[in-house]
Amino acid sequence: GIAMCCTFGDLTDVQWWRELQLPTRSVLGKDGRILRDTPDWITDPAGRTMYEQMAGKTAFSARKALVEALQESGEMHGQATPTQRMTNFFEKGDKPLEIVTSRQWYIRNGGRPYEEANGKDLRDNLIAAGNELSFHPDFMHVRYDNWVNGLNTDWLVSRQRFFGVPIPVWYRVSDTGEVRYDSVIAPEFEQLPIDPSSDVPSGFTEDQRDQPGGFSGEIDIMDTWATSSLSPQIVSGWLNDDDLFQRVYPMDLRPQGQDIIRTWLFSSMVRAHLEFGQIPWKRAAISGWILDPDHKKMSKSKGNVVTPMHLLEKHGSDAVRYWATSARLGVDAAFDEQQMKIGRRLAMKVLNASKFALSMAGEGAAVDLDPASVTEPVDHALLTGLADVVDGATKAFDAYDHTRALELTETYFWTFCDDYLELVKDRAYSADPAAKSAQVTLNIAVDTFLRLLAPFIPFATEDVWSWYRTGSVHLAAWPQAAPLRAAGAGADPELIRVAGEALTVLRKAKSENKVSQRTSYAWVNLAVATADRGLFDLVHADLVKAAHVRGDLSVSDESDGAVSIASYELDPPEPKKPRNK
Repeated sequence: GIAMCCTFGDLTDVQWWRELQLPTRSVLGKDGRILRDTPDWITDPAGRTMYEQMAGKTAFSARKALVEALQESGEMHGQATPTQRMTNFFEKGDKPLEIVTSRQWYIRNGGRPYEEANGKDLRDNLIAAGNELSFHPDFMHVRYDNWVNGLNTDWLVSRQRFFGVPIPVWYRVSDTGEVRYDSVIAPEFEQLPIDPSSDVPSGFTEDQRDQPGGFSGEIDIMDTWATSSLSPQIVSGWLNDDDLFQRVYPMDLRPQGQDIIRTWLFSSMVRAHLEFGQIPWKRAAISGWILDPDHKKMSKSKGNVVTPMHLLEKHGSDAVRYWATSARLGVDAAFDEQQMKIGRRLAMKVLNASKFALSMAGEGAAVDLDPASVTEPVDHALLTGLADVVDGATKAFDAYDHTRALELTETYFWTFCDDYLELVKDRAYSADPAAKSAQVTLNIAVDTFLRLLAPFIPFATEDVWSWYRTGSVHLAAWPQAAPLRAAGAGADPELIRVAGEALTVLRKAKSENKVSQRTSYAWVNLAVATADRGLFDLVHADLVKAAHVRGDLSVSDESDGAVSIASYELDPPEPKKPRNK
């Protein structure tokens, strides 16, 4: 023949059966075996005899029986040859899918009835709704559009399981005891929610359940997505708290994985459109997958999922969260314990550096955050640079790029610890009139870094916050750049770079000579780029204290390049004190 169609072998058969309105001739039952009762539409005696030989068998055994019968009858030309065809398999098994007929509930995704009622195809409306939604990252938008444009069936929302939200309807039972599925008994709105397996429809009594002339409850439950698709409405107080609902719906953000754009995101869009004619939230933040060491997606079905408890116990909650927040939206992230170690190191540094910085004014002294006390150029420069970080991190968060916000903050925090703090600690501890400027700058910096880092390492930042403030850092206002910039008095943040380069080479020389960093320089001459000479002069006094330069700290101009040591002389190291025995 030109073409073969059976009901049902594959999805093509289903499509032809629907479009050509062919009769339904299903022979497979829900147990995956040929129906035991011979269908009435088989009228040929030989055909009925053949069917009886296949009844109750699996599809595989039935094919074998049919081939043997054809061979015995002589109707087969040649020998039977095994063939292989493409077929769908269910996810966790090695058997092909077989299509059976059943009653199911659907939410219409489009088509003529919807178009006649609404004047526009639902698919077009969902595409338009998707265009109103801001996707982060933007390239995830095309996945939603591709799914909507590729829809060729309605949304199946019923499931045959024991646990779930019941479909709230009953059916009339005829006088002969047959359930009339075309005679639906729907509850009144005021009756909802109901469970048709235990609740009784109006006008009936419990003893009429499943009896002739009575009623029968629907036993199917709703698909997971049919109920979770209403999560934006439910948490907004829909039907329960109208004041809350009016204030928060539509919501602002839906965070979710890329693999459920076609399920959770799409189903939520459908329900919101059908009920309210609007999108359920303004933005969708789409995360990537977590990959195992072989760069394969972690999933329960593959058995390669790493549970987090031992990671939390080993590295700490902040370290694991740091690793997670290092992953960009829409980009797959490799499972990496090394990244967790980096996060733990950052959390420990926040604790230790903050304790050190906040104690500069002395034991029991109040933490002074008054920017009017900041008077020194390098202190001004630190706050100006910190204002730039706040601006950058704020802009990154506004663009839903949390990873960029972390990069900017973390980089400047290490500059603060390795360069600035080491540079000014001697001044901050001293009786110098400029000590107050360093102390207040350190306090303001710590206070700002805690707010910037709180989304990434929440426990360490909360702990430090409790040392000198009441309440929670997670309820504190996000830092503002303007006050920091005003406190910076227009200083050039490049001053911190020049100071850091100078301090690094001065400390490196001592390390190479295997002497303590407390060892003093008799004198030292640094080579500084001509363009940086003015900046170097502003930090000269702090460098003398930080590097313990007893004599002259002079400068030789260089046309370009980083700061380097031209020449120096170290004082002899102090003799070690004998240990008491």
